[in-house]
Amino acid sequence: MTARGWFLFSLMGVVWGIPYLLIKVAVDAPLSPSMVVFTRCALGAALLLPFAIRQGGLPATVRTHWRPMLAFACIEIIGPWWTLTDAERHLSSSTAGLLIAGVPIVGVALARFFGETERLGVRRVVGLGLGLAGVGVLTVPHLTGGDARSLAEVLITVIGYATAPLIAARYLKAVPTLQLIAPCLALAALVYAPAAAMTWPTAMPSLSVLTALAVLGVVCTAVAFVAFLELIKEAGPTRATVFTYVNPAVAVAAGAIFLSEPLTATILAAFTLILAGSVLATASGQRAATRPVLGQPEGEAVHGDSGLRRGPEPRPDRPDRGEARAR
Repeated sequence: MTARGWFLFSLMGVVWGIPYLLIKVAVDAPLSPSMVVFTRCALGAALLLPFAIRQGGLPATVRTHWRPMLAFACIEIIGPWWTLTDAERHLSSSTAGLLIAGVPIVGVALARFFGETERLGVRRVVGLGLGLAGVGVLTVPHLTGGDARSLAEVLITVIGYATAPLIAARYLKAVPTLQLIAPCLALAALVYAPAAAMTWPTAMPSLSVLTALAVLGVVCTAVAFVAFLELIKEAGPTRATVFTYVNPAVAVAAGAIFLSEPLTATILAAFTLILAGSVLATASGQRAATRPVLGQPEGEAVHGDSGLRRGPEPRPDRPDRGEARAR
């Protein structure tokens, strides 16, 4: 990846490594999952919508791309954020964060159905395996509690998180980042507004809960989504989700720095595996230039990472004049 890609990757490893802690603080207050998701989406939409409107052409963008935008909103936000938040009423925040580390594996499997033609190669497969092994070494001894329903809810979240970037990369690549995420957050806020109103707390939450909600909405939603969509454009949907391997490591580092938690040899070994796996799994691959993409005419093939398509090979009676045609 480029230097910009690595910056976005590192940023996502941090800002989406802390929502599990913030969600746990909120649901233990206790606030309802609908209230937490509504607050998070409403804050994010309030921050991003003015900038999206200022860009101009937002209504036209929504009219043109409303179907994939609706799918993205449902699969990335409306469904997974509620199931994850509800699961954390019974699972520890670390357990939830660790289970989410399965997103890249699911993403690799699903990419075949979205016309992804990039060959994984031995290096990237080994990287994915190392990252998953690192998460296991780091966390298996500390997994706690949870029932079948909560685990199923996290699985639903994992599938949503793995699918949505593929939708964004295939159908929404031309949509400006702000004009994609701001309407999606606003829609999610409207969906959860009635349930949030019915479960509104009778007393003012504590300062720590209000702070958790504010950070969740501003940093982990508004800022993080802009960075995430830019990372998808920079690195592709499969490599972009590998930062979920870094999230558990971020949680351990934060505990060691701010809570004086022990930094053991096991933790250091897990850090090594996770970081090495991330580097290998995000390595550039080669595309199969002759394999047709799902929904693409048979005579065309994907050309590199730019998304340009090449036309059919010239016939003998029409010699190539050296002019590349891009559509």
